[in-house]
Amino acid sequence: MSDAEKPMEDRILVEVTVPASYAQVWTAMRDREALANWFGWDADSLADEIEFIFFTHAVIDEEKGVIDFTGLNDRYEVVADGDRTIVRMVRSRPADSWSDVFDGMVEGWISFTWQLAFALGRHAGQQRRTLFLSGPPRQDGLGRLLLGLDAAGAPGEPWSGPLGPEEAAGQVWFVARHQTGVTVDSWGDGLLVAVDEPPTEKKPNGFTMLTLTAYGLSDAAFADLEARWKAWWDARFETVGPGC
Repeated sequence: MSDAEKPMEDRILVEVTVPASYAQVWTAMRDREALANWFGWDADSLADEIEFIFFTHAVIDEEKGVIDFTGLNDRYEVVADGDRTIVRMVRSRPADSWSDVFDGMVEGWISFTWQLAFALGRHAGQQRRTLFLSGPPRQDGLGRLLLGLDAAGAPGEPWSGPLGPEEAAGQVWFVARHQTGVTVDSWGDGLLVAVDEPPTEKKPNGFTMLTLTAYGLSDAAFADLEARWKAWWDARFETVGPGC
């Protein structure tokens, strides 16, 4: 029996409750400029990626609040919940094909959906700035351990301590199997998302991706943030693009 003939099973990859109206959330997921303020990270290719994923290869059912990504069997479901909105990413696969293997696309959906909740829930109408870093640790070890996030508590709890090259404080935003997100007060109530891919034969030291999101920093303050983090990163990680 081919995969197309097998019974399909839906699984929720990530679900968030956004303290914003359905109309606000739907606009954030359908307006190109709004999408660029939560999806992915600042890059020359971001506009093309948004066009490809959310427009060229998406089927929209506005009445049902569904964005179905063609060829992926992944879909966003947007559901009004009073003055809040539930956003979930659902993947449909043959029931016997699910595995616990690290999946970069799944991790991306988790990161970006939590970035959506953060942008709308705490920074609606504000412009983000991001710094993205990715690559394997120079020695065997999880990036979250090197960052200081190994002892992060449960979502919603306050958090403070060493964070990469600085002392920081904020709140645990989310915790997933392979990633952690914490807010950072000193970045204008910013957000750091750290994703760790476990070691494999191809990547014996694993692989780490960091997305730093800042709000309201001056050009000089953001340049200082970028310089400090890049220096800290280069001493501990190689720099390699995601998917490599």
